[in-house]
Amino acid sequence: MKKNFADQLGRTISVDFPPRRVISLVPSQTELLAYLGLEKETIGITKFCVRPEKWFRSKNRVGGTKQIKPEKVAALQPGLIIGNREENDKGQIEALAEKYPVWLSDVRTLEDALDMIRKIGSLLNRDKEANKLAGEIRSGFDALAEELSGNYRRRVAYFIWREPYYVAGADTFIHDMLEKAGFENVFSHLSRYPEITLEELAGARPEAILLSSEPYPFKEQHRQEFHAACPITAIKFVDGQLFSWYGSRLIHSADYFRKIRRELAEAFNTL
Repeated sequence: MKKNFADQLGRTISVDFPPRRVISLVPSQTELLAYLGLEKETIGITKFCVRPEKWFRSKNRVGGTKQIKPEKVAALQPGLIIGNREENDKGQIEALAEKYPVWLSDVRTLEDALDMIRKIGSLLNRDKEANKLAGEIRSGFDALAEELSGNYRRRVAYFIWREPYYVAGADTFIHDMLEKAGFENVFSHLSRYPEITLEELAGARPEAILLSSEPYPFKEQHRQEFHAACPITAIKFVDGQLFSWYGSRLIHSADYFRKIRRELAEAFNTL
């Protein structure tokens, strides 16, 4: 039977319920579908959907998150496509939406992520599993917030790219995760993912620089360029998936943030 659902942009789509042939265009949401037990229903993913590894090796790939190949989508005859406002290309999504039901998420905060998880649960007939997951994630972050209440918020800069340098600014999911982790984002006065210089970094005077593993894979050889700009600043490599993936991986994020805080505290004791 046909059933209508609203996505996080307020768009309404009509799908054959429950959907049987699903394509996911977002890595973190692909992992969520796997967590919810939708292996048979999920027939297509992108080349960046690396989790779960079994799916990455075995599922049909329809291109990249911003380079979707329409002919590969057509060959799979999807009954539902799941994407994201930011991670997918608007023009490509609009073209797909003319032919298939396309449900879009729009996630910039933890609350948005929990809403997305619940909505996808309803969309794919996994309400119980999705609500349980959202509740466990909520409990983990609530416990972390209680532990951090009144604690000093260390000033940090979070880098996602180099040549040129891009950082996470305000109105991003990473920014909300930094706040949930008990940090103060030194670039919160800038919107989205601004390009900055190392001189601007030095002027912002962060206490710690967080170098993400994705989308740019920062490595040890990049440490010196940041150390030269901020010689007394702690430099920490962090797991980008635990700061930026807004699906089921969030169940591990609160504990990871505790670990990062402990390691930074140890680093400051040795500076």
